[in-house]
Amino acid sequence: MKIYWEASELEKLIVHGGNPLNGTVRVSGAKNAVLPIIVASMLGVGKSTLTEIPELADVHTVSEVIKSLGVAVESPEKGTLVLDGTNITSTVAPYDLVRRMRASFLVMGPLLARKRHAKISLPGGCSIGARPIDLHLKAFEAMGAVIDLADGDIEASVPDGLKGARIYLDFPSVGATENILMAASLAEGKTVLENAAEEPEIVDLATYLNSMGANIRGAGTNTIRIEGVKELRGAAHAVIPDRIEAGTFMVGAAMTQGNVYVENALSEHLKPLIAKLKEVGARVEEDIDGIRVIGTRPLKAVEIKTLPYPGFPTDMQAQFMALATICEGNSIVTETVFENRFMHVEEFKRMGAKIRIEGRSAFIEGVQHLAGGRVNATDLRAGAALVLAGLVAEGRTEIGSLHHIDRGYDDLVAKLQRLGADIVRVRVEDEE
Repeated sequence: MKIYWEASELEKLIVHGGNPLNGTVRVSGAKNAVLPIIVASMLGVGKSTLTEIPELADVHTVSEVIKSLGVAVESPEKGTLVLDGTNITSTVAPYDLVRRMRASFLVMGPLLARKRHAKISLPGGCSIGARPIDLHLKAFEAMGAVIDLADGDIEASVPDGLKGARIYLDFPSVGATENILMAASLAEGKTVLENAAEEPEIVDLATYLNSMGANIRGAGTNTIRIEGVKELRGAAHAVIPDRIEAGTFMVGAAMTQGNVYVENALSEHLKPLIAKLKEVGARVEEDIDGIRVIGTRPLKAVEIKTLPYPGFPTDMQAQFMALATICEGNSIVTETVFENRFMHVEEFKRMGAKIRIEGRSAFIEGVQHLAGGRVNATDLRAGAALVLAGLVAEGRTEIGSLHHIDRGYDDLVAKLQRLGADIVRVRVEDEE
């Protein structure tokens, strides 16, 4: 698997706008599902075979994290991982890996369940908000863990093993829900998790854990019940399609007046996005194998508000704002999930967008054309949004800080090229 972060700072994307996206693109496995599923393999004795694995920097990082803890990791072919968590040899997650991505903190639940001890540095990731881990820690304390925070490290131990508990999350955190599901699967007794996250990625994790022998009911609702079992064993599992990658191509089709069939996209995971695309005037056709989006003109102004699932996803906010910059009229985008997720606004302004921020809302006055320019990805989804903006901008757009994009999009440039986009990835010093 490619180690993107070593090269991405030396590279940039060059996009020449004006080409409509046309054709078929297949969505890869979901980044936000595959990471916790890889971590969950730590819970099983014996080998797990995971398929539909996207080739992402974050997948490489989380694989390295669990390898450092003793999990055997093999990739016999592209898109497949074989993991064996039989022999966990360490309970200390290395700082140089954990700092790269927030999902690394998910190893705490499995470590406490399997080894009754965990020591992890405070995690890294995109700077889109505080995303505190206190919900994770409160839950582990309710299950009997003793937590110690010192020098940027979190150490937890459960000498008598984890015990089932009734846990209420103050916010339906995806990460906390995942960590609790994994820990509770091997805890003694029953855990009831209330105000749980309901995302499809939670359901996919629970499906995988149940295939390993866990007893989880209610995933996908706000109350999940987990009856702890003595042992989990390796299992086979295919990761669900990435709804955010699908949504990115769908928005791209609408923006460029294209006609794109997004193969492997699940419409039931994309209802808010489909509704908003229809509202701006795009044609959306759904079938059992995917979703077709046909762009039209004019695109009409829209109002969106991000919410936990099943509301409009925060991970599609930046991409939809890119669309709103060229809609007729005045659009409003309100971000309620992360407090610092408008960093891309200044980059859009460099391209001629008219946007003003008031608190957690962005007010967008649509323009006829964006203009190419030099911009930088400020986080993962902002990077994808700048690519979309470049596809419709007049002239040449250069996008830097590609390590953000590489964290979450599998082969984005090649997929866009196959749809007709004029986009290339080059070394920074190259002129063409």
